[in-house]
Amino acid sequence: MNELIAVIKDTVKPNFLNIRTSIKAYDRDAVCCGAPCWRWVYHALHSADKWFINPYVYEEPPFHEEGMDNPDNPSSVVLSDEQLLDYLDQIEQKTLDYLDSLTDEMLYGRPENCPYTRLELVLRQYRHLSFHTGMINGQIAASTGRFTMWVSQADKYVDDGVLFGRYRKGQVTAN
Repeated sequence: MNELIAVIKDTVKPNFLNIRTSIKAYDRDAVCCGAPCWRWVYHALHSADKWFINPYVYEEPPFHEEGMDNPDNPSSVVLSDEQLLDYLDQIEQKTLDYLDSLTDEMLYGRPENCPYTRLELVLRQYRHLSFHTGMINGQIAASTGRFTMWVSQADKYVDDGVLFGRYRKGQVTAN
């Protein structure tokens, strides 16, 4: 039985749902640390795409140009929120398919040409994706005075289009 893989799948789904909610609620052109927020979203998505599975054996998406994943670099490519959400859908499906191909024992091994174990790659991307989702949500909260919905268990949340929560005595509830 692949209990660890099941836990990873159950916990990665809310990560994808949280950044999806952020993309639907953020001001894409607001500047954060010198770059428009959409560039930070792309940075987070690209990292999840590249580093969740194996950054050393990776093919860039067709719209990517050299250095575009670093928000400090200029880019001639401008992705719409629809393109970012489509990319997120692709990453989520690719990630879930990848997890379906693993066993718990494989988490301790290293992918081809990679110095990190599969488990290290997964944990790094949990941290990185959550960090940047929080960063985008901070921009949203600062500009709107509202929290986006934050999901910790995907099976406990039905996406009915609610983007914002209401903070009340230590908990965020649907608004």
